[in-house]
Amino acid sequence: MSGRLVTAASLKEFFKQLLTEVLSERRVSVTEITEFYLVNLLSDFTSAEKLFTTQVDGRKEHEPLAVLYHQALQADREGRIKAFRRLGDLSLYKAGFFADALRGGAVGPDYYIQMGGNAYGQVADLSPQTSFAGAFRELCQKFRAVVAVLEQIAARGLAATGPLGALKVYESWVRTGNDRLEKVLVDAGLVPVKGGLVN
Repeated sequence: MSGRLVTAASLKEFFKQLLTEVLSERRVSVTEITEFYLVNLLSDFTSAEKLFTTQVDGRKEHEPLAVLYHQALQADREGRIKAFRRLGDLSLYKAGFFADALRGGAVGPDYYIQMGGNAYGQVADLSPQTSFAGAFRELCQKFRAVVAVLEQIAARGLAATGPLGALKVYESWVRTGNDRLEKVLVDAGLVPVKGGLVN
């Protein structure tokens, strides 16, 4: 991204290349099946419909994590698996891609990290014989590290949109001091200093 021409045959291939690169940079190791799951999650969430539920009247709404958790507890085994997986997926995506917005909300990123990690652990416990059980267990154990990877991917995408995107990444860096955001700015050819950017 960062000023380079990106060539990929598909959205999934693009996310696979990007995810592999950032996992390596962050020194986060995941199994092939977990990487496959994450690539599909990133591809699926490019559609806004995946982030919202559609109400009977057609309105789109965010599902509060507590509501998803409650639904999971009330459901049968298959329903629990589905609800906990949705809870894990939403928590992971929102904590990674919207961390800055969550910091200013009623509940911060740590709430999403806690809920999501626990949700993936529940899915792994409820479906130990499935091919993705290991991926869900790994996502449970490495949830915070994977959120950091997604946060860096999101920042890289924002910085690549131009000066306004880079400014948003810079403002977030000033607020948080996050080393991932600093690296994104440096990779974009900018030197972040408190009080301004240097080209």
